[in-house]
Amino acid sequence: MHLPRQLRPLHDLPDTPEAYDAVLADVTEQALARLTPEGSLEHPDCVDDIGDTSLGITSLLAFAWQRSKDPRLPEAVARSLAFHLRERVYTDDNPGYPNLTARDSGLPYARYTLAAGAHPIGDWPSTVWALLQAVNILDTADGLVEDGQRAELLDVARGYWRWLTEATFFNPQEAGNQAIGCVVGGLMLAAHLPGPEAEPVRARAIQLYKEKIRAHRVTDRGAALPPEHGGAYDNNYGPISLSFLAQAHRISGAEIFAEDGDTLARYIDARLTNGGFDNGGPRYSEQHSAFESVLGLRYFGARIGADLGRYRGDTNWGRHAVKADGGVDGHFAWMLVWQIQDTTPWHREPSAATARHQLRAGTVSVAFDSRLTPAVVEAGGTYYLPAAVNRQHGFGPVVDGFLLCRPMGEVRVRDVRADGLTAKLVTKPVVGRDHVLRHLQFLYVTDGTTLWTTVSVERLPGTPYLLAGLPYAEDDGDRVRRTAEGEVTSVGALRLTHPEATGADHFDARSETTQELAAFALAADPRGYGNPDEGWRHLVGSTALEADPAPDAPDDLHAFAVRYGPGGAPLTASFVRDGAGLTVRTEAFTARLGDPAGDAHGEPELTLSAC
Repeated sequence: MHLPRQLRPLHDLPDTPEAYDAVLADVTEQALARLTPEGSLEHPDCVDDIGDTSLGITSLLAFAWQRSKDPRLPEAVARSLAFHLRERVYTDDNPGYPNLTARDSGLPYARYTLAAGAHPIGDWPSTVWALLQAVNILDTADGLVEDGQRAELLDVARGYWRWLTEATFFNPQEAGNQAIGCVVGGLMLAAHLPGPEAEPVRARAIQLYKEKIRAHRVTDRGAALPPEHGGAYDNNYGPISLSFLAQAHRISGAEIFAEDGDTLARYIDARLTNGGFDNGGPRYSEQHSAFESVLGLRYFGARIGADLGRYRGDTNWGRHAVKADGGVDGHFAWMLVWQIQDTTPWHREPSAATARHQLRAGTVSVAFDSRLTPAVVEAGGTYYLPAAVNRQHGFGPVVDGFLLCRPMGEVRVRDVRADGLTAKLVTKPVVGRDHVLRHLQFLYVTDGTTLWTTVSVERLPGTPYLLAGLPYAEDDGDRVRRTAEGEVTSVGALRLTHPEATGADHFDARSETTQELAAFALAADPRGYGNPDEGWRHLVGSTALEADPAPDAPDDLHAFAVRYGPGGAPLTASFVRDGAGLTVRTEAFTARLGDPAGDAHGEPELTLSAC
């Protein structure tokens, strides 16, 4: 089976003016055929996320008219705008909405679901979206929308902003993308208000960003990030937040948005595999955005000099939101407008900067988590996740069922490039069940095609083995396909094991269950509300690669060597004491690891050369 959401890299989508005009022409024909006598442009199957969707199509028609002057569009815009103002602007409180700070305010808002009280929790983001659709129309209204209708739309947009910032709690779902979107709405609205009214709105938007979003950022892998549905980052919503930061910077010029966007962009670059695969998040593990992410990935990819467009998006939504039948939906329509307006080209070369939480060269990459344990290993077109044993997750030596990869102290890193090789040495102090502190040295070396991993540690009791990953997915053209195997070799005996027990807390890679579905099955709350990352942490055991120690390591050490991806020659590895250090030789390289205690400042020492 293929993963349903991670499809083509987003920078593969044509983004020339001609390509975008063709997209708008298609939207125009669909919309004109759909327009009802009442003026609705909603998709017939739309139920949720409906409050802004007709207005979103209207905004696309207004933008298309600005570019093409199609004579059919003024009437369609007028009729559909009248429909929204007449039928989709609510001023009575939605029964059951829990986040009001002022009841019966009479301020306008948009509903997530039209039926009163049916699903009011989504009204806050739906109102943000409606505000953004409205200001996009105001941006293109000159010469298209008659003065009275334009004034009514501006008054509704002003009311949306007040409802979001005065009548409710701000950002009640703790969703960074929604909150930054609201700030963008305020900044864009201010441009359409009279001078004395504009500056307070603009200042309030910046204040909300600083006090309600930036001050509550969450740290992950060394980066301060806008919180997303209670977590640090979500691979669906995180790039959408990046797009909102891009738009905020484009329209305001405020450096705070550029600085925070650069931070988020570098974080995404570090966690994203070379092939664009990513997983994990507090809302979705594998559901990826698409056109909603293009602006941010392209804008900030150019700013930081990184190929963020390798991100595998859901290209079913490559241009705009669609329903199951492929028909256009107005949800998030402003993102298509903004990405067309912004002419920043894709930066297509990998960043030359060294990243603490990433090793990347050629077609090989390792994305590390905050503890410098691999979160995803990519080699030979196959993606490996951390395996699980006895409720412990990671890559590292296992002794009597106890996994040694969780640091008990500072983790040190040394990056080296030499002779066409790229390497990272990670030194971790760890404590086993015997309470003995040991220094683990993980060495990762790649020539851009193959990844070698060696692990050395003071001699362990019993019969240890190396937990070397869970083969999970592989590239298959433009798709990513589930797998239960990979091209891996070891100097010690290598086994691919599968859980003997059944149930949601034992993940067998041979099944067709995705990581996301398994994670939601273990989450405390329903799909879409629960935290799949938290659910996945309840995994007891999984399919796992297990590698035995190298047979001829020094007497005081246990050492392991594993190779991921294609290798022309047989894997060889020797480990020889070199004073307080260790010399590692394989068929491809020689590496000297310094004393695990580090140099005079405790920092790891590594020299590397090709064979």
